[in-house]
Amino acid sequence: MKVLIAEDDAVSRLTLRRAIEQFGHEVLVATDGTDAWELFRRDEIDVIVSDWLMPGMDGLDLCRRVRALQRETYTYFMLLTSLEGKQHFMQGMQAGADDYLTKPLDREELRVRLQVASRVTSLHHQLAEKTRELERANHALAESARRDPLAGLGNRLQLREDLYRLQRWLDRYGRGFGVALCDVDRFKLYNDRYGHVAGDDVLQALSRAVAETIRSGDMAYRYGGEELLIIMPEQSAETSVIAMERVREAVERLAISHSANRPYGVVTISVGLVAVGQGEKLPWEVVLKRADAALYQAKALGRNRVALGVEDSPGLATTPSVPRGLVLMGEPELPAVE
Repeated sequence: MKVLIAEDDAVSRLTLRRAIEQFGHEVLVATDGTDAWELFRRDEIDVIVSDWLMPGMDGLDLCRRVRALQRETYTYFMLLTSLEGKQHFMQGMQAGADDYLTKPLDREELRVRLQVASRVTSLHHQLAEKTRELERANHALAESARRDPLAGLGNRLQLREDLYRLQRWLDRYGRGFGVALCDVDRFKLYNDRYGHVAGDDVLQALSRAVAETIRSGDMAYRYGGEELLIIMPEQSAETSVIAMERVREAVERLAISHSANRPYGVVTISVGLVAVGQGEKLPWEVVLKRADAALYQAKALGRNRVALGVEDSPGLATTPSVPRGLVLMGEPELPAVE
């Protein structure tokens, strides 16, 4: 153990140090209570053996301070004094001491008391480690309860919690953000041809690609089936489009064969995107409904593209300045191609 001696008398201090070191323990030495307190604050101490009567901070005050400082590990405290009687013993125990030794010191008695201290501190160390293990297990359980086991992204529970926090943040700062709903193109046909196990592999690969492509501050969730939802705080319509084009291209670059997904021949996604402007207040139900409508538009216009929902702007056409794969909502609606 690491033992701290607080003793103002040089002879007693040397006697204690030699005895405790001979018992196999590491020893730190303080000449008074104030010095002992500073050493205790800077180090992890298993046992304190402190004289009762010292100049400045005495043993009782030192003990009270040690007990008031909340630490994960427990420090066993022994008071050493020439004062005798039940009154002094009770006073020391009430201050938080674990043991009480009287001078002149009996080496064999000290050895036995240190053995008791070792058992007590060992039990506290074990309890602290069990507590840490339980905290880690609880944290892992909380994390797994908010992760989709297949995709490894956030699930609906995580989404609800994040939307609540994001809404409070938006109410406070009024920043804009983007919301994208992504869907695997002709996923049912993929499952019919390659099997559901292969379909699960596709969702996992796609989810990894999304997680690796979005910004660290963006949030991705498995929204349902083969649909993924991405929330992009502090993004404008323009930057949201660029971000989702990167995601769409990242999925296409996986080059997962999908012969039924004509004319691309590989697994692709369609993306419905909504950008909520700074200070604009919309219920989340409305935002998600608009993203779903934009997704339908992307599907209707040939899939493997990003469709940006633009409210109250009928007749907008795709311009050369728009990134490849982008469609603005309001274009003439085309029938879906199966």
